[in-house]
Amino acid sequence: PFNLSHFPLTFMAPSRKPAAFALPISGLRQAAPFEQFVGLRRQCSLDANNSKKRISTPCNSAAVPATHFEVMADEGFTTKVKRNENLAKLAAGYLFPEIARRRTEYLKRNPDAKIISLGIGDTTEPIVPYVSAAMQKASQGLGTLEGYSGYGAEQGMSVLRKKIADTWYAGCNIKDQEIFVSDGSKCDIARLQLIFGPTVSVAVQDPSYPVYVDTSVMIGSTGAFDTSRMQYQNIRYLTCTPENNFFPDFSKEERTDVIFFCSPNNPTGAVATRAQLEQLVDFATKNGSIVVYDAAYSSYIKDPSLPKTIFEIPGARQCCLETNSFSKVAGFTGVRLGWTVIPDELKFADGFPVRNDWNRIMTTCFNGASNVAQYGGLACLDPEGYAQVQEQVSFYRENAAILRKSFQDLGFDVYGGENAPYVWVRFPGKKSWDVFTELLENANVVCTPGSGFGPAGEGFIRFSAFGHRANVLEAVERVKKFVADR
Repeated sequence: PFNLSHFPLTFMAPSRKPAAFALPISGLRQAAPFEQFVGLRRQCSLDANNSKKRISTPCNSAAVPATHFEVMADEGFTTKVKRNENLAKLAAGYLFPEIARRRTEYLKRNPDAKIISLGIGDTTEPIVPYVSAAMQKASQGLGTLEGYSGYGAEQGMSVLRKKIADTWYAGCNIKDQEIFVSDGSKCDIARLQLIFGPTVSVAVQDPSYPVYVDTSVMIGSTGAFDTSRMQYQNIRYLTCTPENNFFPDFSKEERTDVIFFCSPNNPTGAVATRAQLEQLVDFATKNGSIVVYDAAYSSYIKDPSLPKTIFEIPGARQCCLETNSFSKVAGFTGVRLGWTVIPDELKFADGFPVRNDWNRIMTTCFNGASNVAQYGGLACLDPEGYAQVQEQVSFYRENAAILRKSFQDLGFDVYGGENAPYVWVRFPGKKSWDVFTELLENANVVCTPGSGFGPAGEGFIRFSAFGHRANVLEAVERVKKFVADR
């Protein structure tokens, strides 16, 4: 117990508003009966002279009286802990929660609206039967003495690592021990920042997946946000637009320590050619840079001339690492399973293997991917499971083709949607967020504003092919009507 007279505390009812009447004790308000409270409860006791006010620790005993008091701290009180100045640099909320917030606000004003989302790249179709059955079996096995397992290897099940190497990287000379299984590519990208630290220089495609930039800000490798350019200082933005075929001119680019590169690209849907990736690897090799290659959408590449992994390119093992995921190939956005490949040849300036540091980070900060999820990943790579998930990829690819053709028929400049699940549409003379608002309010269709992916995305909108077929077709009709009416 401690003496309340030493602390600036006010007693409040659970509604956080003063009760209708007060006890003759300064600073106290009567609270509701104990059983009406949800959350932290503390019993308040008084001595015989009502002069000492004490609070005991939380108590759920039946001995607690029906009337008690709850402590509310002074709203003006702060700790003496300084906020992380890097997080304070972040210019706005993360893109996709902001989209969700605006959608929610619109629905509050228009509760009867039937919203169709082609915004966030979240899969919608059920996990295929073969994979679902494997995860069910694994889950049920955990309920038996024979089938139970606890912590596993932080690097992932050895059988899964081998299967990824044999299936995904056939002919690329990727070793089992170079593959680290995780809870997803996005999480790995954030953890990779721990490898590089705050002193490295960074380059990103513009536009690109916001995680590359935001995690660089969080780790401290950037400067402040420049509102005049809509860019963070100390980040090299590699402009990727239709005018340069969505690939930077590396002959004019400056060296950076780390280059984040995504193909098929999110959000533009552009896929780098073999010749382009050879330029990327050559640039990184000459400058001693490390490429973080995000191949999360590689399963959507149907053109055999387009590389599905950076490790198809000679020399990549010395300057590249690659992240990938089961999210968009197997519908594991909620299941969470991915991996990162770090070749033995990839080394820091002092010759220390990058893989060794990554292993240290994973074994310290991560307890391994869910065992049930990993059994699902194994099933995805079985011949029957692989065939089923590829059928689902084809389904989403067909959605992308529908969206691509529909916007082309409407006269828009359209990119992506052929070897990627995203369609990138230019709206000339329009701000991206203005188009987002117009489509939400007039067509009840949610999209993703291109400016949220970087300044080069201004004037563009990303449409996701992840949706039920009926919803995609309905969204297309609504957009057609909106365009015709405006």
